[in-house]
Amino acid sequence: MSFPGRAVQRTWHLVDATSQTVGRLATTVAPILKGKHKPTYRPNGDCGDYVVIVNADKVHLSGKKWSDKIYRWHTGYPGGLKERPAQMMHERKPEFILKKAILGMIYRNNLRHGYIEPRLKIYAGPDHPHDAQLPEGVKALPVHPRKRRGSYHFGLGDKYSQTSFQQGGYGIGESEGKWGKWKAEDEAK
Repeated sequence: MSFPGRAVQRTWHLVDATSQTVGRLATTVAPILKGKHKPTYRPNGDCGDYVVIVNADKVHLSGKKWSDKIYRWHTGYPGGLKERPAQMMHERKPEFILKKAILGMIYRNNLRHGYIEPRLKIYAGPDHPHDAQLPEGVKALPVHPRKRRGSYHFGLGDKYSQTSFQQGGYGIGESEGKWGKWKAEDEAK
């Protein structure tokens, strides 16, 4: 199915990175940049949204990653391999940690470099210059849950039905699962 590019509607999303784990935040932002939350998603098409991340200097890394995680890059000159631990990188460029994590979850192709990367806006503090693009009264996306159960759907809330996975076990109205329902019917006969 072809989908004309001028009909793509781009939305601006605000994300507050305060005390959020870097990897969990990246798994929330990367699909929005790619446009996977839209019914018109195509892997070869540019259909993602803009994402503005504020308070990137207040992100959280679990475990001993502040000292153990090493960021490496090469300058292009002989002997130009550079490396810094996450703590030092956070002090110098706090936006880089989030950008590296989010873009690491997107395929490295022309679509990423030319279209997806420019739509990611990361700022170390709470201020950003995109007030005109964001709708009035916009709230930041909800925090990614630390456990797998829950109704977390890109902030869409109650638009989806409650499934057994979201309830943490059995379906709605079933106390013992489907086998208990059938057992109760057999006992009633």
